[in-house]
Amino acid sequence: MSVRIGINPLTWSNDDLPSLGGDTPLEVCLREACEAGYAGIELGNKFPREAGVLRPLLERHHLALVSGWYGSRLLERSVEDEIAALAAHRDLLRAMGCAVMVFAEVSGCVHGRRDVALSRRPVLDAAALRRLATGLTAVARHLGDHGIRLAYHHHVGTVIETAEEVDRLMAATGDEVGLLLDTGHLRLGGGEPAATAERHAARVVHVHCKDVRTPVMAAMRARDASFLDGVLDGVFAVPGDGDIDFAAVLRPLARAGYAGWLVVEAEQDPARAHPLTHARMGFRHLSSVATAVGLAPAGVFGPPEDAR
Repeated sequence: MSVRIGINPLTWSNDDLPSLGGDTPLEVCLREACEAGYAGIELGNKFPREAGVLRPLLERHHLALVSGWYGSRLLERSVEDEIAALAAHRDLLRAMGCAVMVFAEVSGCVHGRRDVALSRRPVLDAAALRRLATGLTAVARHLGDHGIRLAYHHHVGTVIETAEEVDRLMAATGDEVGLLLDTGHLRLGGGEPAATAERHAARVVHVHCKDVRTPVMAAMRARDASFLDGVLDGVFAVPGDGDIDFAAVLRPLARAGYAGWLVVEAEQDPARAHPLTHARMGFRHLSSVATAVGLAPAGVFGPPEDAR
């Protein structure tokens, strides 16, 4: 099966901590994403949200729009209100030809607060999980009617963080709810990405590929750090610059016939991790591993290898 390899603009500028890369122009991000070899890019806070503006901007840099984050509050409002809230985002993704919506429940989340330790993130009881699952399934059906798959993003600091919580959510939701497998968030949440990929390969509709530096993660846990402090300390890295075995993660997806995007994503301080250097590193490692396990990358743009 073939996949496409994209990147998230977090390599250049951070949405949760805008001071990281805040002065980097969007044009630099797009130009360097293309130079590094990527076929597409996800949305970030500097992107225009009108298809008529965004499409020619990305086309100039030979990039497709992969998808974009949406933070839901299904535990705080009705399904009908949630659908109304996501309509503009849905319509932009559809107009740009995106197949999935990156979707996370952010009620009570703490990942955007540097003053709050990850240990204080919200945890759902059985009734709240059922409510979330029912709402997600309804929203996923709505998105499906508009040609978009819901890709649920488990995320540290939110109500679905651990591998066990991912398991319970997948068991409680209908097949309409797809899974966004995020290697870095699973590892930081105490799970093994390859094991989750094996269990839920048939439900995976999108993949975020971030590496984790295990010594930094251990230090984070020892001092009960916040998510953003971990980012600043360098807990995340591009594939090949940490300790995750991406071949083990991608093999079950290849067996299941996965044919979506693999997205390099690493929240790092661009002053410490030169964006183009790390974008190239992540692309080369991930494309090599994907090819080796039978997920041959397709639609790769950018200059020839000898020019990189």
